[in-house]
Amino acid sequence: VQLQASGGGLVQPGGSLRLSCAASGSIFRFNVMGWYRQAPGKQRELVAHITSGGSTNYADSAKGRFTISRDNAKNTVYLQMNSLKPEDTAVYYCKLNVLRDVYWGQGTQVTVSS
Repeated sequence: VQLQASGGGLVQPGGSLRLSCAASGSIFRFNVMGWYRQAPGKQRELVAHITSGGSTNYADSAKGRFTISRDNAKNTVYLQMNSLKPEDTAVYYCKLNVLRDVYWGQGTQVTVSS
């Protein structure tokens, strides 16, 4: 299983970005896909995750600004990020949980700065 993340970049405060992460390989249809982020000098933290059934969970910092969604036919998860703040600057990683197996994507840099 491989995860390919894309969509990061430089954006001004208040702007928006949409991250995508496509999983390839043999994937059991019941799984959880999510986004984590790691800022310099900080631990990696959960941003949001979504089950194959569509149930979602968000970190408090993401609630009301970020939306996670997925396309099960494409094994792809998305993160729509609006009203971005400088403190959202981090490397964003996608994660796939399948039963007891865990897979990580390579990370995509998001920088929020004027």
